[in-house]
Amino acid sequence: MKKRGIHKPILWAAILLCATLPAIADDWVLADRIVEDIRLPDIPENVYPITEFGASGDADARPAILAAIEAAAQDGGGRVLVPAGTWRSEGPVVLQSRIELHLAEGARLLFSPDAEDYLPVVKTRWEGTEVYSYSPLIYASNVEDVAITGKGVIDGNGDSQFLPWYEKADKDVQKLREMGAAGVPVEERVFGEGTFLRPPLVQFFRAERVLLENYTALNSPFWINHLVYTEDATVRGLRVESHFPNNDGVDIESSSKVLVEDNWFRTGDDSVVVKSGRDLDGREIGIPSERIVVRNNDMGGEDGIALGSEMSGGIRDVFFTDNILREGKSAFRFKANLDRGGLVENIHLRNLQVESFDNLFWFQLNYPGELGGFFPSTYREIVFENIQVREVDTFLEVHAPAGAPLRDVQFRDIRVERVENPLIVENAVNLTFDRVRLGSQQIDGVLSWREKQQ
Repeated sequence: MKKRGIHKPILWAAILLCATLPAIADDWVLADRIVEDIRLPDIPENVYPITEFGASGDADARPAILAAIEAAAQDGGGRVLVPAGTWRSEGPVVLQSRIELHLAEGARLLFSPDAEDYLPVVKTRWEGTEVYSYSPLIYASNVEDVAITGKGVIDGNGDSQFLPWYEKADKDVQKLREMGAAGVPVEERVFGEGTFLRPPLVQFFRAERVLLENYTALNSPFWINHLVYTEDATVRGLRVESHFPNNDGVDIESSSKVLVEDNWFRTGDDSVVVKSGRDLDGREIGIPSERIVVRNNDMGGEDGIALGSEMSGGIRDVFFTDNILREGKSAFRFKANLDRGGLVENIHLRNLQVESFDNLFWFQLNYPGELGGFFPSTYREIVFENIQVREVDTFLEVHAPAGAPLRDVQFRDIRVERVENPLIVENAVNLTFDRVRLGSQQIDGVLSWREKQQ
């Protein structure tokens, strides 16, 4: 790879090296408070084995699963037990309030490969735009006190008809984005039979008090665990192994008070990503993602930790601590498009181990706008501290619009054993380096590097 150093086409730069750097407030007190405030679901202890509702290993278990869920709901809630064995579901499992879907150790919930089984359409959010489309494989809408637990397996099916749709979806993706940007009523955004938008494996759409715990997730058609408009969510102890396109481990979208801890991710895309809607649709709904803590996870996705690029509703008060990031393209990837708008601020990352990535810190905030490019986003007040890195090709790469540069990012106590390209910077203001060690070189100072305004 060619060594590039600081990117040369930028027109103007100012570097201030100084011995005294700004102090950082201890925002980690807020992180502790967020975790303390998150409420777990309140679900009765009644147990409803699906075998008591007609499930057998030789037939579609979905009717029995739904019957058990309905019976539990009628009784005020309880645990729907999927025992050891392989259980086929020829269509989505739809959860209700005060229901725990428990997958016993040795249980495998294997979903149908046939796309038509996930119709009729349901209201969902697809890459940040509300739409009526194919049902997520496990779906919960407008619910309270819901859980998926146990050491069993949720398998989206490696032979799913959805998987090749990645190559077919461009026309539908563009149409949906245009409808969202034009303010077409969501009831008119219907993408059913004959369209190619893949559904998530698990999605909670408007939910309160959610627990996702201990199960293994395989072969997701699209995003794997998707929280939309969800408050008080705990995601812990999951084992996620799914390597198809757009297979994010956990997508936190327009959700608040979320804890993601002690999970193992091996994914085709981001391990953990925070989002809040796309373009006009996301700005008008205006629900940010906020008060989020991500800790003690083993991340092995194509990218490790990501924010955006669907972040039009804003992101704030997000904390990542004590995570391991294995290898891939970007360890930390923060994204935006010139149509997005939205503000991302007060993001803290600390005590992280990074093995081998192409890019360590990548801010791509100027993806070309597809709908005019009139709404650049703002990323600011981000702190990276105490990060140990084995090797990366590029330490920091920043691309931002001249009118909305990246602002106020602090890098503290970072050690990279081996790096090829130190900095590629396009439009950034007030980047602070404090005890940053790249190989044998140390960086201390404040950098502003942006296109000169006339």
